[in-house]
Amino acid sequence: MIKNYFTYYSQKYASKWLVLAIDLVTVVITFLLAYLIRFNFTLDFDKTQLFVQLPIVIFIASISFLSIGSYKSIIRHTGLTDVINLFKSVTLMTFMAIFIVVSNRITELIPMFTIPLSILVIHALLSFLVLSSSRFLFKGLYRYAKCRLVNSKKILIYGAGDSGLVTYNALVNNVKTIFEVVAFIDDNEKKFGKKIDGVPVLSSKNISHAYLKINGIEEIVVSTKHLDTSKLIYLIDSSVDTKVKITKVPPIEKWINGELNTTQIKTIEIEDLLGRTPIQINNPNLFNEFRGETIVITGAAGSIGSELVIQLSHFDIKHLVLIDQSESPLYDLQQELNRKGKYNFTTIVADIRDGLRIDGIFQEFKPTMVFHAAAYKHVPLMEASPYESIKINVNGTKILADISSRYNVKKFVFISTDKAVNPTSVMGATKRLAEMYISCLQKESKTKFITTRFGNVLGSNGSVIPLFKKQIENGGPLTLTHKDITRYFMTIPEASQLVLEAGTMGKGGEIFIFDMGDSIKIYNLALNMIKLSGLRYPEDIDIKITGLRPGEKLYEELLANGENTLSTYHKKIMISKTRDEIDYNKTKSEIEALCITNRFQNNNIVLKMKELIPEYKSNNSDYEIFDRRVRVYKNANSTKNNLKDKTFTNL
Repeated sequence: MIKNYFTYYSQKYASKWLVLAIDLVTVVITFLLAYLIRFNFTLDFDKTQLFVQLPIVIFIASISFLSIGSYKSIIRHTGLTDVINLFKSVTLMTFMAIFIVVSNRITELIPMFTIPLSILVIHALLSFLVLSSSRFLFKGLYRYAKCRLVNSKKILIYGAGDSGLVTYNALVNNVKTIFEVVAFIDDNEKKFGKKIDGVPVLSSKNISHAYLKINGIEEIVVSTKHLDTSKLIYLIDSSVDTKVKITKVPPIEKWINGELNTTQIKTIEIEDLLGRTPIQINNPNLFNEFRGETIVITGAAGSIGSELVIQLSHFDIKHLVLIDQSESPLYDLQQELNRKGKYNFTTIVADIRDGLRIDGIFQEFKPTMVFHAAAYKHVPLMEASPYESIKINVNGTKILADISSRYNVKKFVFISTDKAVNPTSVMGATKRLAEMYISCLQKESKTKFITTRFGNVLGSNGSVIPLFKKQIENGGPLTLTHKDITRYFMTIPEASQLVLEAGTMGKGGEIFIFDMGDSIKIYNLALNMIKLSGLRYPEDIDIKITGLRPGEKLYEELLANGENTLSTYHKKIMISKTRDEIDYNKTKSEIEALCITNRFQNNNIVLKMKELIPEYKSNNSDYEIFDRRVRVYKNANSTKNNLKDKTFTNL
């Protein structure tokens, strides 16, 4: 009620005409003070002449203020522009007065308006000083009253630089919510102990759990663009058992018309805790690479596929052909592109396993580039369905690659996964087979086949982050397969940008791997998500360990056995270099044979994959039994070959 009363009367009665009246009264008072100063604070001057001059001074001041409009500013938001307008008004008023005084000496138009020029100069200085200082005084009193007499939200701002100052102004000038900025936090020692607009600058080391509680802090706004993850986690840890929210200011390029609005300040997301600087791609060669191209994207409605579509739509491409077998997400993508005014695209519901259908699409649109993102990716589901995994991940890739080669597509970019490295699951093994097939095809095709590998994508369909968010909303518990499990993470935009960059630099036959920083412990991820939600573990929400799922690894790898890396011109992108050569013709024919395996032969499918991929060792799966069988079979073959060699030698 007090807040509403305060806001109502401050807005109702602080009109521009009241400001004009106060300004005119100030001019009169400073005019009298100028006379007193001129005559050494005595009354040894003509009082009658003074009272004749006052109405003329008020008239001149009124014309000046009305002309410049300095009275129209909102006093509680006084800034540099308002002070400049006051200076203009006082200057205009002074020049008008001097003009009349000088004219009187010639024409005696207003005989009683014979003021010493020194008084006019003193009056100008006093008027500007009192008018501007009174505005800042009112601004300070208003803020004090607003924060002390009305319930206000106490805030800390992390970052005492330019962005922090903009954030401060956006908060204190907000009309709907009353914010009190208690302090700035900064890591620059030179700023410690100083004040910005009366607000102290503190070290992040001062921000403890006790400090937050004693000062009643409700929110910490992070204004710096690149805050070290360890410091962000420190803030989150400090705010445990308090009601403090951690929020962040968006990048400057996302501000509305170059100005920050408090509605744009968002809660810290788990993506901000990746432990590394976000990957940025700024390569002008991308524009040249995709200009005038007709590009096919499979899995276009998926997490990576749809982001590729959005990013490619910003280039000067000729046409986008978007293929997916999932109708509803593809329709949503179509509507989004239509809203953005993109018309050089075609959405097609199709299955990449249907060779005739895909061939017809290529014949109609004649694509010059292909980005292959369609795949089955859920490890436990594919562990139970090797046939389906082979049909999509291997045979679908084979059909698409063969058709691309037949139509002389310039580049074919295949999106693989780190689960293809030393695979422990059916899904990972099928992605590795797909990598192997296009490597074999590269030897006989004019098309440049390029493979990209990266880890888990934050926010993608079926990933751990949306699952944890849903479990938190439902009150928990958060389910985790193993306390020590780790994963590499990327954001969807990062993954898509790196795919485009790798597609640009690829010459054919490479496997590009991405530097995703250090792997992240999923248990710590779960704890941080609980903290970010303002909850406590285990009091408010628990974490339940369920055990590794079939085919699941404790940790992922980026390089297989026998692989090393070569650097590229982008420090975040490397090329996997295979040491051991394979028999491409034999491998290709064996993969082709595997693609036509009967759907009821799951065991034979897995056994054959293990023969083709020596490093494929099942984990927590029914197929672990085949690892021993393959090892015995290989040992038997090795013994037989040794006996042959010895017999030949003896002969």
